[in-house]
Amino acid sequence: MTDADISLGSRSAEKAVSHGKLRKSLGLVTLLSVSVGLVVSQGVMVLMLQGAGIAGPAFLIPLSLAFLLALTYAFSFSELALMIPRAGSLSSYTEVALGHFAAIVSTFSGYVVVAMFALSAELLLLDQIISIVYPGVFPNLSVALGVLVLFTLLNLLGIDIFARLQTALATMMLIILLALGLSALTGSASEPALSASLPEVWNPMGAGVLTLVAMAIWGFVGAEFVCPLVEESHRPERNIPWAMILGITIIFVTIALYALGALYYVPQEQLASNALPHYLYATALFGETGKHVLVIAAITATCSTLNTSLAAIPRMLYGMADNGQAFPQFKLLSRRFNSPWVAVLFVSGITGVPILFMGDDPGVVGMLLIAAAIAWLLAYVVCHLDVIALRRRYPNLRRPFRTPFYPLPQLFGIAGMLISIYYASPTPEMAEAIFTSAGVVLGLVSLIAVVWIKLVMRKPLFSPEPLENVLNR
Repeated sequence: MTDADISLGSRSAEKAVSHGKLRKSLGLVTLLSVSVGLVVSQGVMVLMLQGAGIAGPAFLIPLSLAFLLALTYAFSFSELALMIPRAGSLSSYTEVALGHFAAIVSTFSGYVVVAMFALSAELLLLDQIISIVYPGVFPNLSVALGVLVLFTLLNLLGIDIFARLQTALATMMLIILLALGLSALTGSASEPALSASLPEVWNPMGAGVLTLVAMAIWGFVGAEFVCPLVEESHRPERNIPWAMILGITIIFVTIALYALGALYYVPQEQLASNALPHYLYATALFGETGKHVLVIAAITATCSTLNTSLAAIPRMLYGMADNGQAFPQFKLLSRRFNSPWVAVLFVSGITGVPILFMGDDPGVVGMLLIAAAIAWLLAYVVCHLDVIALRRRYPNLRRPFRTPFYPLPQLFGIAGMLISIYYASPTPEMAEAIFTSAGVVLGLVSLIAVVWIKLVMRKPLFSPEPLENVLNR
């Protein structure tokens, strides 16, 4: 690549950030709240306690390995997002590295489809918690659908409203989780502890505890949702990487305290087997008051996750439409609030469908969520491959962030994600259904991608797009 190419790439990157159609208004605090707010959901609150129930204090081992795996994807996304600062995020990086087919499949299956089931399951879990604490007060599914409608409307009002809400929600959520963990560990809770110390056998699973990395990694997926907001970020060269790295670190500390504290107040077998272990935890810690504490935690966690998804995923679709990889209607911005309103309504709509049709059977949604989450981890594998491919194709291109110790983080990340996918099924009995569902999801998205690329875009499936074409759009 010539010096002229490097200069062109640098100028184009600066132009993409400074003259994009989306308004730049997000600072480090908001981006940090995005990286934290999507990750720490009710689903994560449940899974982390179940992991602590299975492994006891030794759950810190897979949790630490998952933390390191999360840092690898943060490095890769930071390098890509600042080299190709586009709202399309993974789709924009992958079309330059691996071609349009991989770009569409990885983004739709790894984010849009995952959101369809993840957000639905999250809202159903909130509805379930509130119906237990306040029985008969709210009609079935009214809380789930009401929260979805409310945050859809708020996200249609623009990025400024989103930023104010997200900072408040993420801060409150972290305070509650830290309060649970610290109250349990320090013995300052209102109820007596089940045990005065952690179990004597620190790691009853031995080397088998490593299989729980597949469970622990779910506690760290999603920090890269700051990347679709790059065109609306102040000082993205500093704020994008630090938001992900600090966010993942804060999550690790919070989850570790939260999970260890539960071992003092709830028997391990109950944490491992109960569908709502966070309910057991809160009530064992604070008695009847714990129910109301849990409702606040559930509301803030679900609303934070939903708010982040309704901001980031529509901007992925906006970027994909700008790349020609999705319907052009996703590019439409509201004149008054500058929000991608068609994309916001689309994400909201696909979230509501499983709630309406599977509301009485959340177990089905949970199974589909695990299947779709496999596609999420595959998206991380694609991200690491993007970095390797672009390092080879454009070795001299200006990179505001460069992965430390390249390519070791990428190789470690690819291996770790593939192992996590292999152990994704919680039981052997569920494995066939989960991997079949994941295969169906990937198959349908792949078929749609082939039809779209060949008949609409009229481009090759696997030929990478020239970098200059993407940066100059």
